[in-house]
Amino acid sequence: MSSEREAAKAAFLSAHGYGDARREALSGDASTRAYERIYPPDGGGSLIFMDQPPALETAICPPDATEAQRLAMGYNAAARLAAGSVAAFVTTAAYLRERGLSAPNILAFDIETGLAVLEDLGDGLFATLIAGGQAERPLYETAVDLQAALHAEAPPDVLAVDDVRWPLLTYDTLALKIATDTFLEFWPQFAGIPAFTPEAVAEWDALWAPIWVRGEAGATVFAHRDYHAQNLLWLPDRGGVARVGLLDFQDALRAHPAWDLLHLLQDARRDVSPELEAAMLDRYLAARPTLDRDAFLADYRALAASNAARILGRVFARQVMLGRPQYREFMPRTWRALERDLAAPGMEGLRRWFDRHVPAEARA
Repeated sequence: MSSEREAAKAAFLSAHGYGDARREALSGDASTRAYERIYPPDGGGSLIFMDQPPALETAICPPDATEAQRLAMGYNAAARLAAGSVAAFVTTAAYLRERGLSAPNILAFDIETGLAVLEDLGDGLFATLIAGGQAERPLYETAVDLQAALHAEAPPDVLAVDDVRWPLLTYDTLALKIATDTFLEFWPQFAGIPAFTPEAVAEWDALWAPIWVRGEAGATVFAHRDYHAQNLLWLPDRGGVARVGLLDFQDALRAHPAWDLLHLLQDARRDVSPELEAAMLDRYLAARPTLDRDAFLADYRALAASNAARILGRVFARQVMLGRPQYREFMPRTWRALERDLAAPGMEGLRRWFDRHVPAEARA
């Protein structure tokens, strides 16, 4: 970290009354964010200090940008990612908290410098607790119930807190395409196979296009966008769905109601049994009886396949090639999920595409 950035962080903490707090670095992820746990000297407990340097990300998507403009601005704008924006984080946190959900309270923030001090929700990640022996089903049931409750209300076009406003954009066809297409970009180089031919790419586009259109047409609910066991905390002292603590929600969009469920139930980082996945989908659909079950499940499988392709390409293959080999261990699980989704009715064309162009030995 540069001395200039460290000076900015120290000045921010001092300005907000945390200058004397003891600071302890926390492990990071694949993003450009960094976190510290800070301990103010008053002994009132710990807080979380979030550092998101704005200069490390490409531009975000203006609400009125055309597709051509988004593509010219870079991946974040095309895929409608928030680029770690503190404005996105604080407004989304406020929206969730106003609905009785357990997003962290924001105690101080500076949008221009990309810094914030947050309530510390603890270390009880679903993934950690389950690995330690806690029963997974009650955690997943509560996480699914949260989804059903959140989806009962149409989200606003703009999220706001105090004088900060953030547009809640739609996970549209372009964003879905750009994300899925990263498989084409990164997998051949990673797997050591020839680049896909123009004919193969054209067929890919034709097969995925109806799925992306369905994804945009069904975009009616608030979506966390990264809703899985390493971003969810168990808060047993709270009640109902507030027992689920929420992290990393700054990329939230208006999306298809299957979106967060497929992240939760086809988790790239831990095994979720097909039996638990089916039971949780049944639970969600029972809570939302007006949904067309068959149409929802068809969209769920199709969008899950699209997401698996994105994860294999941009997240895992790209990260391994950037020198982070730990992501390789997640690839077989994601391929298994993708292959299950491709076996669903209506996915025959894409299944044949993968069988022709990505042989078994090229699937990590």
